[in-house]
Amino acid sequence: MPVIWSTIAAVIMGSVVLMIRMKAARRPVSAKKIILPPLFMSTGALMFIFPFFRVTPLELTEALLVGMIFSIVLIKTSNFEEREEGIFMKPSKAFPFILIGLLVIRIIMKLVLSSTIDVGALSGMFWILAFGMIVPWRISMYLQYRKLVSVRGKAASQFA
Repeated sequence: MPVIWSTIAAVIMGSVVLMIRMKAARRPVSAKKIILPPLFMSTGALMFIFPFFRVTPLELTEALLVGMIFSIVLIKTSNFEEREEGIFMKPSKAFPFILIGLLVIRIIMKLVLSSTIDVGALSGMFWILAFGMIVPWRISMYLQYRKLVSVRGKAASQFA
């Protein structure tokens, strides 16, 4: 039963993330908007204070590697574009499908793994997977953003 509730929660959270990402594409990006989500998410690591959520070193490694592999898809589909009003995320038609696909893969993995791994450890593993996915993605976004800001600053100084 806990697996069902956590799956429902994952679908709801995935839907919310999708809506937020679609709205965010309409506003300029800033370094703060790129950096803050992983920082806010990092507070979730407090779950590991409780033994119920603790994972083995192997489970940690597996979850982190899967998250980093998933991040490659997000990195490849996240690009910026310059407009007069600022730097914006370039809307990708594939992004909603990729996000939904990653969510479906996570749900299938959760359903399969829930028969062999405790629900608490599985929750911890999926937090690690998500964190391992968001951190490389946001680092990549930040580096792209800084590059554009640098080029934009040089171009602006040429005309001053």
